[in-house]
Amino acid sequence: MAAKGAKGGPGESKPVTYAEAGVDIDAGNALVKAIKPLAKSTVRPGADADLGGFGALFDLKRAGFKDPILVAANDGVGTKLKIAIDTGQHATIGIDLVAMCVNDLLAQGAEPLFFLDYFATGKLDVETARVVISGIADGCRQAGCALSGGETAEMPGMYSGSDYDLAGFAVGAAERGQLLPRKDIVAGDILIGLPSSGVHSNGYSLVRRLVADAGLAWEAPAPFAPGKTMAEALLEPTRIYVKPVLAAMRSTGGIKAVAHITGGGLTENLPRVLPDGIAAHIDLARWKAPGVFGWLAAQGRLDDGEMLRTFNCGIGLVLVVEAAKADDVMAALRGAGETPLVIGETEPGRGVKSEAKGKGEADAVRFSGALQ
Repeated sequence: MAAKGAKGGPGESKPVTYAEAGVDIDAGNALVKAIKPLAKSTVRPGADADLGGFGALFDLKRAGFKDPILVAANDGVGTKLKIAIDTGQHATIGIDLVAMCVNDLLAQGAEPLFFLDYFATGKLDVETARVVISGIADGCRQAGCALSGGETAEMPGMYSGSDYDLAGFAVGAAERGQLLPRKDIVAGDILIGLPSSGVHSNGYSLVRRLVADAGLAWEAPAPFAPGKTMAEALLEPTRIYVKPVLAAMRSTGGIKAVAHITGGGLTENLPRVLPDGIAAHIDLARWKAPGVFGWLAAQGRLDDGEMLRTFNCGIGLVLVVEAAKADDVMAALRGAGETPLVIGETEPGRGVKSEAKGKGEADAVRFSGALQ
């Protein structure tokens, strides 16, 4: 039946299609076709990585689990995404998306199994979306999980211009009784830090504000990273720690807890894995933070306390390790290509949350030394 009341009289009316409303189904189908090989490149036991169904399937038995507990995590990239959009540099932002989810699974002692993404935009640009999802597939390969599916949402009026947003959803598993943190954390356990690649994916609202205040364009040379532009340096992707840490966890049995250092920095994230009555003493002199953190601190006139509660300050993951097995864990991590650092130890709680440059708050981490 013909629609009435469009343009002109009854005989001149014409249908208003979905495409005329701003949604291109053909573009969506073209994207699905383009990313199928990317999904297949992430195939692993338990997942077939075929796209197009109404749900993602995973066979825990084929993956080798006997009595598993499922662990799920979801996250985004934050306003780091805005730098990618403004500069057209989309190749690695998908790695950040995967990293933020799978590193959280790792903190529970879980092996990431499969990943789903959500890509939303006002008008779908197939090539941009393909590049973004290529980065997601790269992250999945680094984590050893399958890209099993996702959703591409074209929503005219919700996003302007070339803007898009990303969300990720990861599911992992651990055998019953092997979840972290363990209940046997005691004073005297060793804290091992794994270096970050830079800012990772937290604190970018402040980063972008400081870059703007400095009057630097994204194409300008980065004062803290010779040979790179500001955009290139600040889009350095978040590190994915899954494979080396899982290997060390399984081969040594010495890792009691894992803290993923994201929003809230060392100050907020390490206490999340510690039991009541146990604090962490971190020696800031044990590592040299990447140059970006010194630049941010100077540009924003930020003291150590503010830096430590906003950024990872060069440590992307902290392991709480049984003292007697610390050497074994360090060796296993080095064997897997990591550069672990002993950054402190646990101690009886002292009723303070942080003591960086004389600042005290309310329970679990104290710092000595100063950031470089």
